[in-house]
Amino acid sequence: MPPTPLNPTSRFTPPGVRKIYWLPAIAAYATGATRTEINGGIDLTNEVAGVTGFTVASNSVEVPDLSSRFSARVPGRITAADPSSLMFYQDQTSNDVRGVLPRDTAGFTAFLWEGDISGRKYDIFPVKVSSVSPQGDMENPQQTEVAFSITRVPAQNLVVPP
Repeated sequence: MPPTPLNPTSRFTPPGVRKIYWLPAIAAYATGATRTEINGGIDLTNEVAGVTGFTVASNSVEVPDLSSRFSARVPGRITAADPSSLMFYQDQTSNDVRGVLPRDTAGFTAFLWEGDISGRKYDIFPVKVSSVSPQGDMENPQQTEVAFSITRVPAQNLVVPP
């Protein structure tokens, strides 16, 4: 008998589905934000033009021994992508993300990958804003890049609360 296949997916593209929230405080981020903490945040989604980073990877470490010429590997340190940034649209009157996330602001970015729907998965990245950089493109809508340092282990595969 062949192995059981992976469940078929309902494929989608992120626009109109994904949510990105700024949460200034979470009591116990590793176990997830409460609905009250989520509702007290700021929904950044409508102003996000692009996302870079916000991924987690583990390095591999060689563990050779004298019993074989083969050098096995084990998972090593966990790191977050650097840079990790969000690109936002800029407002002609300066009423944009620059007033919400100035340099050195600490908090949490929450990525609700399949939307803010109870029971679906999301990730929380504890971050500190490292730079806020308006872009100089002369032909496209003006944007500001907000770069983040990921300050602690991200909490992944959390369940969106009701």
